[in-house]
Amino acid sequence: MCGIVGYIGPKQCIPVILEGLRRLEYRGYDSAGIAVIDGGQLRVQKRAGKVADLAQLVERDGGSASSTVGMGHTRWATHGEPNDANAHPHTDCSGTIAVIHNGIIENYRSIKTKLIRDGHRFKSETDTEVLAHLIEQTYRRAGDLFTAVRIALRDVEGTYGLVVLSSREPDNMIAARMGSPLIVGVGEGEHLVAADAAAIVEYTRHVAYLEDGEIAEISAGGFRTTTIEDVTVDKEVHELTFDLAQIERGGYDHFMLKEIHEQPETIRNAIRGRLLVESGDVKLGGLSGVSEKIIHARRVILLGCGTSWHAGLVGEYMLEQIARIPTEVEYASEFRYRNPIVTSQDVVFAISQSGETADTLAALRLAKSKGATALGIVNVVGSTIARETEAGVYIHAGPEIGVASTKAFTSQLTVLALVTLFLARAKGMSQKDGAVLAKEMQSLPDKAARVLDHADELRSIAEQYKDARNFLYLGRGANFPVALEGALKLKEISYIHAEGYPAAEMKHGPIALIDEHMPVVFVVPKDAIYEKVASNIQEVRARKGRIIAVANEDDEEIAKMVDHVIRVPHTFGFFGPILNIIPLQLLSYWMAVSRGTNVDQPRNLAKSVTVE
Repeated sequence: MCGIVGYIGPKQCIPVILEGLRRLEYRGYDSAGIAVIDGGQLRVQKRAGKVADLAQLVERDGGSASSTVGMGHTRWATHGEPNDANAHPHTDCSGTIAVIHNGIIENYRSIKTKLIRDGHRFKSETDTEVLAHLIEQTYRRAGDLFTAVRIALRDVEGTYGLVVLSSREPDNMIAARMGSPLIVGVGEGEHLVAADAAAIVEYTRHVAYLEDGEIAEISAGGFRTTTIEDVTVDKEVHELTFDLAQIERGGYDHFMLKEIHEQPETIRNAIRGRLLVESGDVKLGGLSGVSEKIIHARRVILLGCGTSWHAGLVGEYMLEQIARIPTEVEYASEFRYRNPIVTSQDVVFAISQSGETADTLAALRLAKSKGATALGIVNVVGSTIARETEAGVYIHAGPEIGVASTKAFTSQLTVLALVTLFLARAKGMSQKDGAVLAKEMQSLPDKAARVLDHADELRSIAEQYKDARNFLYLGRGANFPVALEGALKLKEISYIHAEGYPAAEMKHGPIALIDEHMPVVFVVPKDAIYEKVASNIQEVRARKGRIIAVANEDDEEIAKMVDHVIRVPHTFGFFGPILNIIPLQLLSYWMAVSRGTNVDQPRNLAKSVTVE
């Protein structure tokens, strides 16, 4: 969950590293640091706070400006509070070796105890610092940095994406991966290493992905890769599929607002080339080799965390109601700790924006080990889940920088709808019915654009409720997960406590919370259970709750029952969540802006959760 950037080549490295860290700050932003080799000496600067604070420190110092090899890190704390001492990079006793690290070293205590007995002195509370001292110890007998890192990592248990520099070998840097993503950027006479392609796309579009258990020695002229056990690995170089403009704010105040407004286009991108409207069919090339396995599966299991889990809940309604396939949705973080019953007759979809989510990846590997067909629904091309699954579908949402997921969620729902129609047609749905669904799906991007026309109304509502301490979100059917996701968005960026519930469950507990100070958001489309939800609204109204309703444009009754109405176009029930979540994203955004919180970098959170 931390940002990692390294550079070696002819350029001054500090501007490259700082700019890369700014682009990766969504991965962690409680402290930052940089290490360069300057005049044969290792120079380290680090401090608690944002990358901007580090940049000020570097500018004041004024040294090392001509250095051409270095690395930087922006942190999401796991071990030790965010302060200068715990910030990365960490160094060894001699000050000649520096390490930056993303992940968790699970056996760091036992390693640290042994190193202290051997005379090593520690300055931080982190698990990472033990790596620097462990490498220092192995360097004495290994004789070179690459071998020292490789041998040291044999004693390490846990996850890591790490980069190592040594002033003794200023012409190369070492990178290694186990469970935390790292890529090597390949340029002309220069090479880079990063935790995410966003940091290096400005300098090269050619990258190699390190796999778990691999270690690379990187110089300006090239790189070589082996396993930790010293088996040579030939790496394929891939071309990145996005450009710099996609990771800029493009005139918006925040990435989150930009990404909310991109949704008509990202929904369209998820559909493009896949939806055959006239025939009512769906063409999913990524599933062509496994379609029979899915069609004849005993059940489908959807794995995800956070927002991706909510997408899976909506997918469950879609797959069971339309494709008639038994479906279960699992928290990936819990799945592998209860010895789940999984067989070769099961199909598992891992849903993850980044494709690197540690819990989801671990759950996927467990399912694979039990013989299940492992598939992915991910955004990032070349990500670990994309590489480790048998097949899958990309959501094509483009880079999502805002920590609170928005466009990835609606794209995940769109892909799940495509998968549902694909399977429904394969299992006997008529061409006529398929064409009706396909035509409606084709209209979703334009309908999403109509939802965004009400953005100013959401801003006004947010101003009225910005001081609320609690919110309750309610929905039924496929819109119950929308209530969960709406509550999550509000919690993530405004720090207001919020809960999502099935509307019918309100009277089984949450109704005790309702009074004139409790805003309640209802997702209430005109569908088969509209009257049921209307009754729940009356229950809240009778207790003086303040009611905000997400309702259809043609609903003439709703305004008589609630305090505020947010209008969305009508669509088929299981497509509804794709549209109904957008106003709740906007409400959360404007609530956060009104309260003055950091929208794109909310406290304690990071974008890509690569630790358990």
